[in-house]
Formats: sequence, structure tokens, C-alpha cells
Amino acid sequence: MSKRKITIINGPNLNMLGERDPAVYGTHSLDDIEKACHETANQYGFEVEFFQSNHEGELVDFIQNSREESDGVIINPAAYTHTSVAIRDALEILSCPIVELHLSNIYKREDFRHKSYVSGIADGIISGFGAYGYVLAIEAMVNILD
Repeated sequence: MSKRKITIINGPNLNMLGERDPAVYGTHSLDDIEKACHETANQYGFEVEFFQSNHEGELVDFIQNSREESDGVIINPAAYTHTSVAIRDALEILSCPIVELHLSNIYKREDFRHKSYVSGIADGIISGFGAYGYVLAIEAMVNILD
């Protein structure tokens, strides 16, 4: 019996975590976060597919390709949260649960960050817990799926 899969998708500039504005985004690198995601998911009997891109089209392609392979999708769309109808449309194609994730609390930041194109189709939103938000998102996804 194969493990169920949670797909974690990361948008632009998240590859710079640990270097980019640590006061807002923390000091953990994306590699640190990926390792914690694999460890957490494994505790619950899930595997993780982890992906990051700075390119909107690559993210759309990856989301579309995940539609038959993933039991649940966690997405940190980063700046595309506030701008990408294309990513929202790709996510709408999925038949699995979706959890939207943000390292910072987007509602304590600039006004333009208060609008999310993803929130309206997500099953849940985790925002403002830094790197630990990824662990919370996996636990939330496991709860949704079980």
C-alpha cells in the first residue's frame, strides 16, 4: 500500500527564505522547511512532494499536473496570492482539498496584501506562523483527509 501524497507548492521569492527580510519571513531556509514537511508528513503516513518556482506558468503547469497525483494541495502562492487569476483557475480544477499558507500575517501588512485570489477556493488558510505554518498546514490537511 502506497502512502497518500500531500503536494506543497511555493511561489516566487520563497527560494530566498533565510536571506529575504528575516524580520517578516524568519530565518529558516526553504530547504529547512522542506525537511520539516517531510518529517511531519511521514509521522502521519503521508509523503510530500515539494515544489517552488518564481514563474507563474510553471506553477500553473505544476498545479495542473498534480490533479490526479495528489490527495491534498498546500500552496503558498507568495506574491501571486494577490495577482494571479491563472493560479486560482488552475487550483479550481483540482478535486482535492486545498490549504492556503502564508509565512506572515498578510492582514497585518500593506493593504494590497489583504486581497487573496486563492482564499475563496481554499478549504482553509494558515497565516502568520512563520515556518511553523507549514507543519500546521500538513496537520490541517491530514485532519481534512482523515
